[in-house]
Amino acid sequence: MRSEINPIGQEPGRTFTETARRAQVMAAAMDTIAELGYGQASLARIAEKAGTSKGVIVYHFGGKDELIRALVAELVARGIAYMGPRIEAEPTGPGKLRAYIESNLGFMRENHNHVVAIVEIALNARAADGSPLYDFAVQDEGVAALQQLLAYFQGTGEFRAGFDSRVMAMAIRAAINAVPMQLARHPALDIGHHAREIADLFDIATRPGESPPEPSTSQPS
Repeated sequence: MRSEINPIGQEPGRTFTETARRAQVMAAAMDTIAELGYGQASLARIAEKAGTSKGVIVYHFGGKDELIRALVAELVARGIAYMGPRIEAEPTGPGKLRAYIESNLGFMRENHNHVVAIVEIALNARAADGSPLYDFAVQDEGVAALQQLLAYFQGTGEFRAGFDSRVMAMAIRAAINAVPMQLARHPALDIGHHAREIADLFDIATRPGESPPEPSTSQPS
């Protein structure tokens, strides 16, 4: 079964047909990478999956590196579009945090090839100069946005005031980011169970109440 990347309207400077063709090629690239691994996902194989030619891919993207960069940007945008309305629908801080975690993992559950392709690209995709084709800055942006959410609801009293919002945001992202590798290795992984467990864990960690004890300053004997 082929994945689909549906173009949302006409991209600036491109006809609707060109936008649709780019979406078709990106969907084929995602499936090819997920099925064969990044190293085996040649332009020829991607073109075959898309039912087109290498020349068409080069025309639209210039080469494999630009295709991969466009694919990563598209997949990140799709994840944000999936999560955003679910988070916004929750009126409370704890509700938004749970929606953030569960919708992130819910997107993974519904988009298996997306997850596997991203893992392959992040681990293996390099440009000619050796730089990664996956832009890891997107992870820093995710931590920053989550930190802002946590800090805001610390201010309203809905989250415990005593924790470092950046450290907590990093911990939440680390727990979520551990799942794609597991899903790539174990396709039958129970994502729903993981989502509930992670959400419960951080609900407890951020819940208002008695602060954890101060760390001991004494030196071990």
